Amino acid sequence: MNDAPDGPGPRYQALIELLQTAEALWNASRVFFARWDLSPSQFNILSLLHDQPGGCTQIELSRRLIMHRSNVTGLLDRLEARGLARRQNNPADRRAFIVVLTPAGKKLVRQIQPHYYRAAEAVWTGVTISRARQLVSELTAVSAKAERIAAAPDSPAKSGANPR
Repeated sequence: MNDAPDGPGPRYQALIELLQTAEALWNASRVFFARWDLSPSQFNILSLLHDQPGGCTQIELSRRLIMHRSNVTGLLDRLEARGLARRQNNPADRRAFIVVLTPAGKKLVRQIQPHYYRAAEAVWTGVTISRARQLVSELTAVSAKAERIAAAPDSPAKSGANPR
C-alpha cells in the first residue's frame, strides 16, 4: 500500500500547523523581548554568547542561528551600540573577530532568562514532560529528513522547481 497520498494528507496538515505554530511563537517572542528593546534574534545572539564565555566568531554565530553572516553583522552592530556585546581581535585568525558579551550584556541575559523560561513553560502547559521529550525527538528527525531532502542532488530546492 502506498503511504504517499496524491493530495494533502495528515502529514501535510502537520507541516502546515508546525509552520503556523513557528510563526505564532516568533510573533509572541517579538512582543516578549520588546520590553527589553530586543528582537528575538538579538536575544538569541546574547543567549548563545552567554553560553560561550570565551566568545564566538561571527561565522559560528551565523551557523548556530541558521542565519546569513550579513544579518549577524547588523544584529551585532546594534548590540555593540547598546554596549551589550563587543567584537575583539581573534588571536587565532586575524581576519575574524571573536564576539563576547559585555558585563551589561551578561546582566541583561540573566535578567531576562527567568522570565523567558517561565514563558516557555507556560506555552507548553498541558504537555507532559515525556510528551515534550517525544516531540523533540520527532521534530529532530523531521528536521534531519528535511535537510537531507534539501541536500539531495535531484531535490526541487536544488533544481529551482516549484514544489506547488
